[in-house]
Amino acid sequence: MQRLSRIKGTALLVVLGLAASGSASAGAAQSVVDARTAASVLRIDRTHVSVQWATSSPVDILMSDRSDADLNSARLLAKDVQGPIRREKASDMPRPYFLLRSSGDGATVKVAERVLPLEHGSNFRDIGGYPAAGGKHVRWGSIYRSGATPLLSERDIRYLRTLHLTAMIDLRSLEERELAPTRLSAASIHYVAIDYHFDTLIPQAQAQALTSDSADVGLIYRHWLISLAPQFQAVFRALLAHTGPVVYHCTAGQDRTGVATALVLLALGAPREVILQDFLISTQYRHPEYEIAALDLSRYPDNPAAALLSEVRTEKPAPLLGPSGRPFLADVFDEIDQRWGNIDNYLREVLGVDAPQIARLRADYLE
Repeated sequence: MQRLSRIKGTALLVVLGLAASGSASAGAAQSVVDARTAASVLRIDRTHVSVQWATSSPVDILMSDRSDADLNSARLLAKDVQGPIRREKASDMPRPYFLLRSSGDGATVKVAERVLPLEHGSNFRDIGGYPAAGGKHVRWGSIYRSGATPLLSERDIRYLRTLHLTAMIDLRSLEERELAPTRLSAASIHYVAIDYHFDTLIPQAQAQALTSDSADVGLIYRHWLISLAPQFQAVFRALLAHTGPVVYHCTAGQDRTGVATALVLLALGAPREVILQDFLISTQYRHPEYEIAALDLSRYPDNPAAALLSEVRTEKPAPLLGPSGRPFLADVFDEIDQRWGNIDNYLREVLGVDAPQIARLRADYLE
């Protein structure tokens, strides 16, 4: 197993994508996540996707370019199709949403690509489809999470414009933003970033502990529940405004973004095991080479993030697991339980999100 003490004397690399390897694989998490929604859509090439489902009876397949599509508004592609997989052409609409209706009991599930088909994006994905409160599911096409976006192609920006994103919350530090400014501002998205310094991501005592053999990256995640509260508040403010789809991101789109996503999904009533699996699949969807351009370090002598980010872009992402195979994010759940008793108390006391606002979030983002 990779030891954190080998990471050139700093724990900051951990939260930028060089976490220690564990025993489980991120790839294995994919099937667990998809099993929760009974269906998935995976990109084959620029013009085709594969639609997969988990039902023994035949299904009718319908498609729409609207996330709020229903059976009456979607276009029928095929009837009584035997599964569990079918190739479909998806080139005539930027973001296709599929409805699968079982011929057996008439049950319908909506599904879309979880990972957006960007040329130069990293870990940009939709958190729709997950089970949530009251037997409902998170709406597709409403809440996106991502890694940094400094190298998006012109085609990527045109594609993202079709999503009608209204707000982008950048969870990164001042120093990270200087090195890798987003290109999404070109898409006329309301951009929100709350300043803090890179070297405050990890308190000194925790940084020292992380260089030992008994490293506990979860300590960092616990710290963020308070230290990054202003950034998490910004995410919830954007969601509560409900003016359109929202995206939030950090550098790798897995650690700070993973904690933010956990808080959002907990507020929506998603099961913890589903949240953990969504967290783990970050590894397989990252492209560190697109999270920051190659740097001339001599240009940034006073930027403490420069050397670290420059190294991260060339490293292969490792699973977000501790030595025992426990996801780092599990520490966030423990901290919430131990310190605040439950997610409702944390949201109210720290982020200022009360019960009526949670009810509004569920009304707006569940179906």
